[in-house]
Amino acid sequence: MEKTMEKNRNDDEHNWCRYNPIPLLNLVVSEPYYLFHFIAFFAYLPIRCSASQVLSPNFTSHLLHREIQAVLAFCMLTAVKMVKEESWEGFIADTLFFAKVFLVAVALVMDYHLALWFMAIFLVIYILTGQPAYKGLGTSVQLTPLQLETLLTEGNNGSRFWLVEFRALSSPTCIRTSRFFPELSITFSNKNLSFAIVDLGLFPNTAEKFGIHGGSKQLPTYILFENAEEVTRFPELDFESKAYKPSLSKVCS
Repeated sequence: MEKTMEKNRNDDEHNWCRYNPIPLLNLVVSEPYYLFHFIAFFAYLPIRCSASQVLSPNFTSHLLHREIQAVLAFCMLTAVKMVKEESWEGFIADTLFFAKVFLVAVALVMDYHLALWFMAIFLVIYILTGQPAYKGLGTSVQLTPLQLETLLTEGNNGSRFWLVEFRALSSPTCIRTSRFFPELSITFSNKNLSFAIVDLGLFPNTAEKFGIHGGSKQLPTYILFENAEEVTRFPELDFESKAYKPSLSKVCS
């Protein structure tokens, strides 16, 4: 009964975060990755207003046409990505990339020095910050490798099956897919199946203990344990090339 109530509460929180825009606004303010991008994009507006006062009317009209073309192309690509992308993290990453490309292109029309400045700013943002992963855990639990080994070895964890996601939040692929596993746990968690997350980015030396080779290239890796024994994993191991990594999507889940 308590697990059912907890699952319903997680479902409500999940739906509230999905449809409420306030958490998105909080991310823009609190996360340096989004805040710095917002400041960089907003900086174009005062620069554009100042430049319009010194540029010739013909050049201003030409620049306006290029800006309209860039906005329309950006909107089209964003609409396509919104349909095809399976996670908000992937959609945001692609949208910001397109926005940076079009902003640099428009700045290049105005002045190549301005374009170089924007390229330098985006490079600094890339070096100093990283896109944050989805912070929700759903009904899964965050474990260290030692905690996972202890949990599986003792066998008194209360669940027959454990589905464990091994990931590293320094990997762009893991960031893009960081929402899938919590959502999966909310849907399928029950008394016989529990979900856990192990961040190998914090414990890189323990990856080989779980048969994960190739570093972040093989992450995220999903392993299903039954009574401390590995049943299956995704992606499967290919002993000739050490790791076989097909594309990951919700369909695979």
